[in-house]
Amino acid sequence: MLKKAWFDIRYALLLSGCWLFGQLPTWLLYHIFLDIIYFLTYRVARYRIAVVRANLRTAFPEKDKAELLTIERKFYLQLAEVFIDTIDIISISRRAIEKRMKFIDVQQHEDEVRGKSWIAAMAHYGSWEYFISYPLYSEKSIVGVYHRLHSKLFEKLYRYSRSRFGTEPVSMHNTMRYVIESVRKGKQICLGLIADQSPRAGDKPNWVTFLGQQTDFYIGPEKIALRFKMPVYFVHISKHARARYSIRFEMIYDGMEAVSEGEITRRYAARLEEMIREAPWLWMWSHRRWKKKHFKTEK
Repeated sequence: MLKKAWFDIRYALLLSGCWLFGQLPTWLLYHIFLDIIYFLTYRVARYRIAVVRANLRTAFPEKDKAELLTIERKFYLQLAEVFIDTIDIISISRRAIEKRMKFIDVQQHEDEVRGKSWIAAMAHYGSWEYFISYPLYSEKSIVGVYHRLHSKLFEKLYRYSRSRFGTEPVSMHNTMRYVIESVRKGKQICLGLIADQSPRAGDKPNWVTFLGQQTDFYIGPEKIALRFKMPVYFVHISKHARARYSIRFEMIYDGMEAVSEGEITRRYAARLEEMIREAPWLWMWSHRRWKKKHFKTEK
């Protein structure tokens, strides 16, 4: 009883603190505070700077030091913005999030997927968190797949903030069960999957050429798409200013086409690379994305 009461107190304090933070003026959050967080993260803490630099050098061998440094600095500014976004969505209003994330040709897309469940293949790019506002435009149940957090306190906060506009958070290990149950009930869903992360240890490798190197990709979206004949759309994010983005959906699989194994994943990786090359600082370079190496075996 005491343990639960202490948990509830800590959660209330955390939620209240985040809510109060979100009430600050936008100019203060996204200019003054953002620049302070950038300075502390990049100049003082040097957060994962060795990882970022190694990733950038490997991905862009054609760029000189000055170009890589420009991307590096812009990345840390973007990282600071994502940090603020993560807290701000706990209290952001519908009006504010509609200004920050625009969905391009959303009605045309909704007409294309009418009567079908579909997969939104996303990435850690731009402010992917603002995708939680998509239920405001869709008649379908929007499902956000996520990695369960170790902290029960932050797990509860995460599920609350991501569900505020109607998105249903589902942990990754429950995804297949959720999809099967939805199909059984005839429930149409949009399954939002962030597919640029490294697969879990023990998963069968799925090597794809990505940013000039062999990269192991999570193949879950492809397996679900093929099993349930669900169209897959790449979620293309563009940034227009601080805290101002737009999304357009690009079909990479129509749910019916006969494709070879790994083809959907390769199409996703190709679209992701194109998007990254348009504005490389918007991708999450601090991830240790290439920690698993591909070694060819001689025959």
